[in-house]
Amino acid sequence: MRKKKALGRGLEAIISEPMPEVEIPPKGEINKEALEISLQEALKNPRITLWSPEATAVLRYLRKTIPEFSISNEASKLLEKAIKEKYPELWNIVEKRIKEME
Repeated sequence: MRKKKALGRGLEAIISEPMPEVEIPPKGEINKEALEISLQEALKNPRITLWSPEATAVLRYLRKTIPEFSISNEASKLLEKAIKEKYPELWNIVEKRIKEME
């Protein structure tokens, strides 16, 4: 049996398990089932993939010009800051649950 190539498979390339059906909660409410599934997946595999030629070029330039510069570390800091600012309530819930799960 041949293994499917990841390229062009969208989310299937990142998430190998089928996503369970979950209800979309009313605005401002948290779907606890979706949250728990997301937390378990994130703790099991915290890596994400992004496609941005501009961001990639900037980060690669910095890696080539600044000793000990870490693309992953910088990208994590920037992305976490942006997500925290855009979704502060959800960020706080997730942060609290991850501490409880550790």
